[in-house]
Amino acid sequence: MNLKTTTLPFASRSFAVLMGPTASGKSALAIDIACNQNGVIINADSMQVYADLNILTARPGQADLHLAPHRLYGVIDGAERCSVGRWLALARQEVEQVWDSGKLPILVGGTGMYMQAALSGISPIPDIAEDCRLAVQAERQAIGSDAFHSKLKSLDPESANRLFPTDSQRVLRAMEVVQFTGKPLSEWQKMPRVGRLEGQALPIAYMPPRQQLYDNIERRFDQMVEKGALEEVKQLQARKLAADMPIMKALGVSTLGAYLLGNAEISEAISTAKRDTRRYAKRQMTWMRNNFISKIEINELYSKSLYEKIFSNIF
Repeated sequence: MNLKTTTLPFASRSFAVLMGPTASGKSALAIDIACNQNGVIINADSMQVYADLNILTARPGQADLHLAPHRLYGVIDGAERCSVGRWLALARQEVEQVWDSGKLPILVGGTGMYMQAALSGISPIPDIAEDCRLAVQAERQAIGSDAFHSKLKSLDPESANRLFPTDSQRVLRAMEVVQFTGKPLSEWQKMPRVGRLEGQALPIAYMPPRQQLYDNIERRFDQMVEKGALEEVKQLQARKLAADMPIMKALGVSTLGAYLLGNAEISEAISTAKRDTRRYAKRQMTWMRNNFISKIEINELYSKSLYEKIFSNIF
């Protein structure tokens, strides 16, 4: 076992931050910590915050919910957008309530922007009005990606110069910000960050061996399909949400959706979803190595003995 630790005893206003790639078993480890340390688990995963996909986003099941209190799972409808700022505001409320109850908040997830916001805050960009967002999307569709990128360059050259015209999500975001606020995104990003969680943090990096993680991803996706992931995607399709809504980009939605529409064989859909999940897990671990400064680093997959082997001498 490869484990790096720096002991950090918990004070009254402390919180654990457990970050790891998808399918690593971090949710099970979080339950162990919560059960042993009088903790409350707070979701920090950008897909598990939505209500629509219980199985496909691997939200905690009923057995898990009985073992430890969980917060911010499935609390936002898929027809809405949960920005980093919105999540951070919700998380701050939950953390304060957990502290008031005398318990330990445990943030758990694999979304780098959420974890970074919790530990360092975010740029003070106002929420973009939906009518502005829709107008910007319509303009890009009408004039094309190259012309749209050229327009962004005239309004926010710094952002445009670091973004490709085909990077639709980030180009749209930059245009939304400058159109709605009158100030380029690049200027907002240079301003001091705000809103980080106050208190003493214990960041824990969960970095299991890659091949073991990939094997876990393969097994878990098969289990998701057996448990009803196809029906979840079918119900989501029936809502006819816009393709750019965050929930529509959840891993497995597009590939299983293609099968349901008759555009792919089921074996192809499952194989592609597994591949996409492996690639996502790799990106998560790369982000963690480059951006997540942890007090504890764990380099093995979850097992029932993991808590006793590692955390009994830390907390």
